[in-house]
Amino acid sequence: MIPRSNRGFIEKKILKNGYDLEDLAFFQRLETDFPEFRFLLGDKFKFRPPKTIVIGPPEAFSRLLTLHEVSHAILKHKGFRMDVTRLKMENAAWEKAKELASKYGIEVNEELIQDELDTYRDWLHQKSRCPKCGLTRFQTPDSRYHCPRCDEFS
Repeated sequence: MIPRSNRGFIEKKILKNGYDLEDLAFFQRLETDFPEFRFLLGDKFKFRPPKTIVIGPPEAFSRLLTLHEVSHAILKHKGFRMDVTRLKMENAAWEKAKELASKYGIEVNEELIQDELDTYRDWLHQKSRCPKCGLTRFQTPDSRYHCPRCDEFS
């Protein structure tokens, strides 16, 4: 649990950063519902393990993006060794965010979710392409990528 002296950050800063009273009520409810997490304002929406949720600047789906980051915390996401695990973690966090959205009466925007997941799919695709021949490489548990054409295996 976050010490009482560190709570209430949202109450003091959220309106000053362009959010409205409905947003304030939503963020206050999150603070109440998840006292074990720490909520901060920042330059983008993100989760900092193990318990910090950073709320980015206001945008069309700020509440849904916040629920996504809360979902990472609920699911206890942290580092990953295999890049595909990151994509799986993102997908799991979005699925949990959909559940939470229902509870909080937040609109789920599938296009936003798929756009967000596409950034990770694109990242994974780019990372897995062999810079020499363009073939898709595979990643081993030591986090290294290997090209079936360019790498020699013994």
